[in-house]
Amino acid sequence: MKRRSDEEISAPLYEYDAAVRAQYGCFAGVDEAGRGPLCGPVCCAAVILNPDDPIEGVNDSKKLTEKRRDALYEEITKRALAYKIIFISPQEIDERNILWATMDGMAQAVAGLEITPDYVLIDGNRCPPGLIQPAEAVVKGDANSASIAAVRVSVSGSFGATSRVAWASSYAGPY
Repeated sequence: MKRRSDEEISAPLYEYDAAVRAQYGCFAGVDEAGRGPLCGPVCCAAVILNPDDPIEGVNDSKKLTEKRRDALYEEITKRALAYKIIFISPQEIDERNILWATMDGMAQAVAGLEITPDYVLIDGNRCPPGLIQPAEAVVKGDANSASIAAVRVSVSGSFGATSRVAWASSYAGPY
């Protein structure tokens, strides 16, 4: 069986994004990482990809090796038109609850972009209420949209399992 090229893998995700861009103009993909574990911060991010400079190999992060995610993270942060990463502290999560702290983090990530998008695609089943632009929740968005897949790689790259272990280890010293 022939292995598909990075371009073949990414093409359907970029086609999805092209349709969104044709309808709404400039848009951002948004996702989070870190909601599953019972400790530590949550990372929320937003990215606006350059439609004239597609990043080959962007795909659902669960289908990528850690090495490939790391390489793509470098490409995304260098070549995206804009990206913003926000960390939500455990204290804020405890005060507000995980859902609303994450929703606020997503809104902060979009608001912090250097380019204001006309539209926002959120990975998941609900949109943050604090957005100033129209938004759409996309279930399994990282398997459908290059922008959501890229932002997922960004949050995984900036705060993946290795970073979480380092964070937890910093608290383990006294114990």
